[in-house]
Amino acid sequence: MTSYICKDSFEGILCGIYDAWMGKRGHSQVRLEVEGAFEWSLFTEYLSADVSSEKARKVMDAVRQKICEDAFEKIYIASLSNDLDRADKIYRFLIYGFHYGKKVMDMLAVPAVFDLFQICRNVSCEAHKWMEFIRFSETGEGILFSKIGSKNAVLPLLASHFADRLPGETWMIFDENRKQAVIFIPCKGWILCEIDSVMEETIRGWQTDKKGYEELWKIFYKEIAIKERTNPVCQRNHLPLRYREYMTEFH
Repeated sequence: MTSYICKDSFEGILCGIYDAWMGKRGHSQVRLEVEGAFEWSLFTEYLSADVSSEKARKVMDAVRQKICEDAFEKIYIASLSNDLDRADKIYRFLIYGFHYGKKVMDMLAVPAVFDLFQICRNVSCEAHKWMEFIRFSETGEGILFSKIGSKNAVLPLLASHFADRLPGETWMIFDENRKQAVIFIPCKGWILCEIDSVMEETIRGWQTDKKGYEELWKIFYKEIAIKERTNPVCQRNHLPLRYREYMTEFH
């Protein structure tokens, strides 16, 4: 068995797929692993997949031309998952994709296709929830700021959504679990960046107008609440507890 170790990024996974395919060792004898998210095992040869924009571009072009644009979107979303086997699941999907072409998108009975769609659904569902539950507060510098704690790397999906919704504002979404932030500046677009410990301390020290909105939200909920119809179980189904830590109205 040969295991290709990919960098933890979309480009890194694509380069791992390229190396595995060009290695011609047989698909059943190859696995893809994400760097830092696997366990060493005996009788396995480990090879590092070097990141190259040229290799990644070739795989991207092949997916778009030989399968379809929708398949490319699926593997990108899958690469944002926290699933430890995401790289190998993308690879298995593409084995069928390059063989059957666009028809693979309807082959949900095939385990490799079903697995990819399942992790895509998980990422998309979390991104959709954050789109609903994110709360921005304004800093003294006029920046709209929000903090989240995501399981999957959903910041790129959130960036596209809020860039369309708030095109005239300067805003920042900080993912404290992954130490990443997406920053948007009007007329310039958004950028995803890593946050070091110094910058994180600076962010935590920002003063915002959150307190005033906390009081408004509490008054709002108190006034519209119907005590006899309170249903905590139903509330948790629609709004899981892990999101409430980041919502102004629950502080």
